[in-house]
Amino acid sequence: MLSEKDKESIQNAYRQFLNGRELKARYGQKLMIAAIARSIGGIHRNGSGERDHGKTDGQHICVVEAGTGTGKTVSYLLAAIPLAIAHDKTLVVSTATVALQEQIIHKDLPEVIRHSGLKFDIALAKGRGRYMCLSKLDQLLTELTSSGVGASMALYEDEKPQVDETGIKLYREMADQLAVGKWDGDRDNWPETIASDDWSLVTTDHRQCSGRRCPHVSNCSFFRARESLGKSRVIVANHDLLLADLALGGGAILPAPEDAIYVLDEAHHLPDKALNHFAHHSRVGATTGWLDQANKNLGQLLSEIGDGGELERAGEELPALFTSAKQKLEMAWPLLEDLCEFEDERGRTQRHRFEGGVVPESLMQLADQLREDFDELESLLGKMVQAAQRMMEDAHSPVPVVDLERWYPLLGSWHGRAESNLELWANYSRVDEGSVPQARWVTLVDWGGSFDFEVCSSPILAGKTLEYSLWRRCYGAVLTSATLTALGRFDRLKMRAGTPDNASYEIVPSPFDFSRAQLCVPRDAVEANNADLHTNAVIEALPTLLDSPGGSLVLFASRRQMETVYESLPGTWRNRILMQGQQSRQQLLDAHKASIDGGGHSVLFGLASFAEGLDLPGDYCRHVIIAKLPFAVPDDPIEAALAEWIEAKGGNPFMQITVPDAALKLVQACGRLLRTESDSGTITLLDRRIVTKRYGRAMLDSLPPFRRDIQ
Repeated sequence: MLSEKDKESIQNAYRQFLNGRELKARYGQKLMIAAIARSIGGIHRNGSGERDHGKTDGQHICVVEAGTGTGKTVSYLLAAIPLAIAHDKTLVVSTATVALQEQIIHKDLPEVIRHSGLKFDIALAKGRGRYMCLSKLDQLLTELTSSGVGASMALYEDEKPQVDETGIKLYREMADQLAVGKWDGDRDNWPETIASDDWSLVTTDHRQCSGRRCPHVSNCSFFRARESLGKSRVIVANHDLLLADLALGGGAILPAPEDAIYVLDEAHHLPDKALNHFAHHSRVGATTGWLDQANKNLGQLLSEIGDGGELERAGEELPALFTSAKQKLEMAWPLLEDLCEFEDERGRTQRHRFEGGVVPESLMQLADQLREDFDELESLLGKMVQAAQRMMEDAHSPVPVVDLERWYPLLGSWHGRAESNLELWANYSRVDEGSVPQARWVTLVDWGGSFDFEVCSSPILAGKTLEYSLWRRCYGAVLTSATLTALGRFDRLKMRAGTPDNASYEIVPSPFDFSRAQLCVPRDAVEANNADLHTNAVIEALPTLLDSPGGSLVLFASRRQMETVYESLPGTWRNRILMQGQQSRQQLLDAHKASIDGGGHSVLFGLASFAEGLDLPGDYCRHVIIAKLPFAVPDDPIEAALAEWIEAKGGNPFMQITVPDAALKLVQACGRLLRTESDSGTITLLDRRIVTKRYGRAMLDSLPPFRRDIQ
């Protein structure tokens, strides 16, 4: 139960914040603060200050759908920070997008510190990949100095990227700026955008990083940033970093889950992000090439850092395993060609899914042999990595540190690739245990003008993994977003994210007056399941619909339809339209706003990514036109496997997955219109199925209470 002391602390912080900002309390904000306070403040603790699992198993999770305009960021900060201080825990705020992360770290948290009376330190958490690796930069500049322009980093990359004059200038400037303290090694703080190819040569990951053993560690940007995390009460991260930390066991970068209160903003993205982290992928041709190249590089590696000890003994066993694994992968090529069909009736599919996740016996047997080889490779390479680490720490090492430092990233990279292949082929070599199968599929990918097989597997639901790695372990957690329910229920989130049934689930209303918006379904709209007829109807309807003041946003479910409509409109209309893909998202938005500010017309054409997170208040968006109900394209192998599993259990995947998913996306799309309490405008849906189909009524009822003009 929430203590009076905690309750008073939260109330005082909220009162001071409102007074400092000269704001009035919002009803939804107070409801959200109260829900979080009850859930996190009511956690039972044992004598060590840890959560008592027996007394608060599930109730320590609070799920809040907070409508647009609620002020949810301020709500969860003012509720959770006093509790984190009182319970001596770290508050980890995790977002799905960089934009929200930057808003919280640069705007919301400073305002809370300034106005609430709460005293705490904050830090921004990023992965190693956002920071310069001093060791790699030093090695790169040394090689460039000795080799000149065009030097290749063949040691680290399979494809030997070339560094030209521009690259040399960039890397030398980086070194100069680091030396005089004008740059901290953070990619995001470099004055210009750094291309991914340029950055990849001077950054690292946890496999290639020698950590505290690196001679550059005292000046390492990543470790300096990481040290600040341990001193901070509030850490702002993102879902990808959080999931990467959990995959490493938790506590590797962020605080251990047991010591953290998590606020997961934009929480509707978490299940899909988690599936990406728990999936396994390996390309047959690329891996064959890597094994061959590794075998060729091995002799030089052992000649430079072989010490006659464990590293060298393990290394001498590698050639036979590299060769064996390569030969078996070469056997996989004709087998996959024989087993997989990559064209549907339209001849467009580049993916073959194994129904029910069941792999043919011949492939399963080969996978088991590959598992054995990569198991041994992973073990030997792991021993070599550990031996290299010990030599780095040994002041009397027979191998110079500079040589160890040069070869360690490559050794770590080999170990990581062996481990990834081990996980993939182990997954393919076994029959699924338990009730939920894996999705398994093979994709044809371009490979230097030819093609390669990418062999993939993934859980079909992230819920169980999140349950064991996050929900059961964490001290407390808050999940929030403007769209967490589907068809008015939390069932979709529970299934996909694994949140417990006995968690606290709350829906906090938006302060917006939704009667300021009108939802229209024209009489001449057609059902979108007839693609050509529907596209022609959209082309015919748009000139009239868009002939209104202010900006408009037209959302399409497919790029093909968007481009067809654009090309079919009169030239005078095309001059007003800014279409996704023509320029970067930010350039399109800047051009759109400039046109509206100048008193002109502007229309944005966009796909699914424009249906979420786009903030165009006032005249920037007076009309949202949704071409069709946002049903997912039925070619995603994970979604197809999930539907197959639900059907096998006697369920209806269309009503249990497809319709709720589309309903949630429809709410997000409609949410582009009203962005402030004074906004008004029109939402037009050009898909008659919302009226004619049985599921349409449920989807309509899940929308905010707009005025309706359904003809």
